[in-house]
This record gives sequence, C-alpha cells and structure tokens, in this order.
Amino acid sequence: MTTSQSATSFGSEPGPSRHDELRHQLDTLTTEAFRSELAEIDRLPTLEIARIMNGEDSTVPTAVAERLPQIAAAIDAIAERMARGGRLLYVGAGTAGRMGVLDASECPPTFNTAPGQVTGVIAGGPDAMVNSVEGAEDSAEAAAADLDALGLTAEDSVVGISASGRTPYAVGAVEHARSRGALTVGLACNEGSALGAAAEHGIEVVVGPELLTGSTRLKAGTAQKLVLNMLSTITMIRLGKTYGNLMVDVRASNEKLRARSRRIVALATGAPDEEIERALAATDGEVKAAILTVLAGVDGPTAHRLLAEAHGHLRAALTAASGPGAADA
Repeated sequence: MTTSQSATSFGSEPGPSRHDELRHQLDTLTTEAFRSELAEIDRLPTLEIARIMNGEDSTVPTAVAERLPQIAAAIDAIAERMARGGRLLYVGAGTAGRMGVLDASECPPTFNTAPGQVTGVIAGGPDAMVNSVEGAEDSAEAAAADLDALGLTAEDSVVGISASGRTPYAVGAVEHARSRGALTVGLACNEGSALGAAAEHGIEVVVGPELLTGSTRLKAGTAQKLVLNMLSTITMIRLGKTYGNLMVDVRASNEKLRARSRRIVALATGAPDEEIERALAATDGEVKAAILTVLAGVDGPTAHRLLAEAHGHLRAALTAASGPGAADA
C-alpha cells in the first residue's frame, strides 16, 4: 500500500471507511445494542446470572408468536413447492448457518426425506460447522455459486437466515434465488432488515439486545431454532409425513428407532404385538404401510400401491382402501 492509498483509506477525506460504515450499521441493530444494566454481570453470583439468562430466554417464544402469520404463510408456500418435487434449502453463515444445517440433518431420520430434499448450506462449507471461516459471510457471490452448485431450480424454496438481517451471504442467497424464480424466505432478528426486504416472505423475530452484547448465538439463535423447527415440521405435516401427531415416516435406522416404529404402529392401530410384527415384516419395516395393512386389511404390496397413489398421505390411502378401518380413518 502506498502512502497516498493509506491516506485515502484512513483519513477524514473523501468519506467514511468501510469499517466506519459497518460500525454504523451495527449501531442501528437491536441485536447489537449495549445493555448498561448488565455492565457488571460478571460480578454477580452464578445463580443470579443463570436467573437473568433464563429470564431472557423466556421472552423468545413470545417474539416468535408475534410472527406466526408470516411463518404460516411461508410454510404453506414451501409445502406447495415441495409437493411438486422442490427442495427446502437453508442458507446462512456462522450460528445461523449451523442452525440451518442442524434442522436439515434431522429431517431424514425423522421424516424419511430423500437425500438432498432438505439441505443446509453454510458459508465456508462443511468446515465452517466446527471452525470459523473468516470472511465467508461477506460474499454474496459465494452464496450464489453455492446454490448453483446444488442445481437451484424454480421449484426450490430458499430460506436465508441471519440474526442481523444484513449478512451479505444470506442476503445474496435470497436475491439470487429470487432471480431464478425460487421461493424465498428471509429469517432475521431485526425489523426492517435487508434480508426480510429481499425475500418474498420476510420473518423478522425481534428478540431484543442479547445478554452479551452482539452474541447472537443466544436469543437470536434460539429464535432461529424455533422458527426452523416450525418450517420443517409443519411442512412435513402438510406433505403427509405424519398421521395425527405420529411420525409415521420415521426411518428405523437403529434399535431405538425400530422400537419407536413398533410403538407408533401400536398407537395408530391398537393392534397386538404379533399383528404389528407381521405388518412390519410384510412392508419391509415401513411404518406408514404397516399401519395401512392393519387398519385397511390389505397386504404389503397393496399398501405400498395405495400410498403411492395418495402421494404418501396415509389418511387419503385409508380412505381409498376398501378394507376395515377405512371409514374411521
């Protein structure tokens, strides 16, 4: 760097530096606000700090509740696209990105989603899940490239996640996805955010200043987790991945889940253990099909066919079946 370049970058002329611009942006964010009443929190007894923190956390569900209409509208739009074969893609950096990856990773064992049907994309790639990748969140271009690498289509739904609502990676992802015709959702924790404005469905859950100034892995992270739980879970309910409140699409990939599968069939049908075992054996362990064989009195292949014709919706398959139990489904 030359002397003249240094003067241009750090002097008073011709205008504020990029550092000053960013500092000004942070000064305007609720999530970054300094709380003077907590300035000596480090001098308090541990139990008192825990009580304060617990009190802070208790305000998050109320903040989420204030955005339920926006959350529900986003879910209906996501479910509609996913029913046509689209994917749900979470995109974020740092804590926000990790929340998206976490929620996506829980969908296959819980709802038996297909590989890639729900995907978390984090700035900096997989290494960023456990290590900070400096500067990754600052590139909107990287977000576009990451989405293109996944083969983004107009049938997909992209949820950008950012506590501040200004993270270039998240905003860039939403802007790029929207330009490609994909459904876009912007989840932020500040009102009037760039992310919320960029998305078709802006969800701004305002949780207020953090216990530790700017540590948005706290209340903001909790709010993101709660909203993502809703987006994925209720979307899966709409897609027929549940029967009532039973996880009938659970993937029995270990002993605990195999035991859970048997319990779910029992709860749904009231059948004795011997009948449940026969039903699961006849349907290759598929819980939804096993329930159908018991309630509708059909064999395994017929159960699978009825479910395929009903696009995986167990209630619709029961209605279509002619066997016992269909009328009461």
